[in-house]
Amino acid sequence: MAGYVPESNAGPVDWNDPRNVIAKSPMGTMQVLIIVITICLNAMDGFDVASISYASPGIAKEWGIDSGGLGIVLSMELWGMALGSMFLGGVADKIGRRRTILGCITFMAIGMFLATTVRNPIELSIWRVVTGLGIGGMLAAINAAAAEFSNTRRRDLCVSLMSIGYPIGAVIGGLASKQLLVNHDWRSVFYLGAAASAVLIPTVLLFMPESVHWLAQKQPAGALEKINKSLQHIGQRTVSALPALNAATRKQSIKDIFRPGLINITLLVTAAYFFHIVTFYFILKWVPKIIVNFGFPAASAAGVLMWTNVGGATGGALLGLLTQKYGVRGLTIGAMVLSTIAVAAFGQTPADLYVMSWICAAAGFCTNAAIVGLYALFAKAFPTHVRATGTGFAIGVGRGGAALAPIVAGYLFQWGYALPVVALTMAAGSLFAAAVLLMLKLGSEGSVQPATQREPQRDLKRAEA
Repeated sequence: MAGYVPESNAGPVDWNDPRNVIAKSPMGTMQVLIIVITICLNAMDGFDVASISYASPGIAKEWGIDSGGLGIVLSMELWGMALGSMFLGGVADKIGRRRTILGCITFMAIGMFLATTVRNPIELSIWRVVTGLGIGGMLAAINAAAAEFSNTRRRDLCVSLMSIGYPIGAVIGGLASKQLLVNHDWRSVFYLGAAASAVLIPTVLLFMPESVHWLAQKQPAGALEKINKSLQHIGQRTVSALPALNAATRKQSIKDIFRPGLINITLLVTAAYFFHIVTFYFILKWVPKIIVNFGFPAASAAGVLMWTNVGGATGGALLGLLTQKYGVRGLTIGAMVLSTIAVAAFGQTPADLYVMSWICAAAGFCTNAAIVGLYALFAKAFPTHVRATGTGFAIGVGRGGAALAPIVAGYLFQWGYALPVVALTMAAGSLFAAAVLLMLKLGSEGSVQPATQREPQRDLKRAEA
């Protein structure tokens, strides 16, 4: 490639392996654009998930739903996400990142649009599950794509930046929703989400090629031509032959996440995500209703949730930058401990919009920083052939915790527990997650392994750079 200059610290590298071309070369403009696209895709996740929170006061009023029933409605897309992540993440490892992303964003657009046509909570729940299926599958695929289109030096940063798309989308959606809810009903929020999702379909088609890592691993028909097409698209040098795959590599399957060498990793990162996401989604799902219960209008509630996500974007960005200097595991544990404190403090919030906005911003800062750290750990933990599957499994099971969060909180409120008790109970999830991550350590090459194992795991030590 004209003008190509390898990184000074690359050392002896097999430049005929296309994975090394990406891993050891400076990132080009198109690679940066692809990372921006993954941020936008994750922003739609943030908006789609938050949309039901923005709409919840209007939904409850229109259909007379109590707190317990509203909690169930709020959890529906989370159940869809859990299924989408667990099953469609494996699809991304089988058919490719690009096709999976395109299919999932289409599901999201359809689900958001059809949510505007419903006549009762059951119909709304059905379309929120459909939307969740798309979100869940897309999350696993874009996490893998962000890792595989970035070089080794910037991988943690790129995955972290992809992750902060979530609060960015929620912030933008919050600003728009705040204006829409002044003069329109809750359905207007879903119209906006459907339109924004639809715009991203041609964007992915035009600018995001198939992952070179996936093509080199799977080697489908015409793999060399497809690899070089992707490399040319991102401005990197082409290769003359496919990398050799040994017998062991050819036998690899997505079931490897449950086999020796990876199963302990799978279980630990999944448990950490599960516990933390309970705390994370308590804040995201219940802030608007709690604010309305204090006597403020729905538009003000959307504004407070917006500041929660402003804090989330800021916290995620800061943690991403810090990964360039400090270990991601330690940063994530620290963010989880602070999350526990911040969410518990939210339970003591007075009925003052200014104070609530600041406390929610702090809670968003800490909880989303930990989410960003977990996504970076997923990208490190799983090699190419199971990267989307492992990420999808962790997210899928974790979103089960997310689905439980609004339900548990809803029934705690319905049973008469006050906000301080409910907030403290839900804040404990992040503390449990931090305890789980203490059982992990970073290997010498940046891969994750159980702290109880003394020898590095071979599968992870040779994880693609």
